Amino acid sequence: MKFSAAALLAVFGVAHAGNPQLSISVRDGSFDGLEGLDPTIAWESSTKSGDLDISYGASAHARPTSDLASLPKSIWGKISTDVSGWGVSARAETQGLNFNEANLEIDADNEDVDLSVHVVASAGNQFNVRRVEATKGIDANGARVTVNPRFNLEDDTRDVVINYSADDTNIKLTASADNQEVSFSQQIDADNRIAPTINSNGDISLEWERRISDDSSLTATLKPNDNLNVEWRDSAWTANVRMPIDGANINGADVSIKRDVNF
Repeated sequence: MKFSAAALLAVFGVAHAGNPQLSISVRDGSFDGLEGLDPTIAWESSTKSGDLDISYGASAHARPTSDLASLPKSIWGKISTDVSGWGVSARAETQGLNFNEANLEIDADNEDVDLSVHVVASAGNQFNVRRVEATKGIDANGARVTVNPRFNLEDDTRDVVINYSADDTNIKLTASADNQEVSFSQQIDADNRIAPTINSNGDISLEWERRISDDSSLTATLKPNDNLNVEWRDSAWTANVRMPIDGANINGADVSIKRDVNF
């Protein structure tokens, strides 16, 4: 017995008051009929219990199948509250129906001191902290500077991201022991922005963003001798075209298209 996307959507709609969102993407490769489509249904809701804000949700594949266990993609829950001036939240997410292990994200934010902390961990047979980072903001003379040290405990690496923004200019420096990268973003006018990037290995890239309308934009990113990526956003539609580049030659193109539908 196979279950259709419409049947699964009906189950979501009856079981919960929130409206689900249907995203339809086109998968890479050659497929017969509608097999190239990758529809996903996502649903979320929220409630409040005392001082706790609680939100939860799930996403699932919306394809015809007799294997119901293969449909769920993720199930998540999040709890937020305030503790002594800090906004604290914890989010847990499981992949599919595997409840033996969960990915955790813990955040703490204090607006008075302009400081936030983000921790990524996993919980299962044991609790493992994978990444830790903090962000400190400083406002001075009409400009804003943020300092963001990051520590990856899984591969024992660390770096720092320093961001400077003022008016239509943004400068971002990312530095580690092995590599340094700087990106300079400039808003040319109301509709156009350019952002060249260069790193210590001599690699460069150039991004150009063009605003077409209030809910439509085109972004092109060129990495010489690597690839050209073009992203077009138009309301609920998103299309990406990635073209590998070898010298002056463009070797084929990977195309992906996504559409969000709200019910």
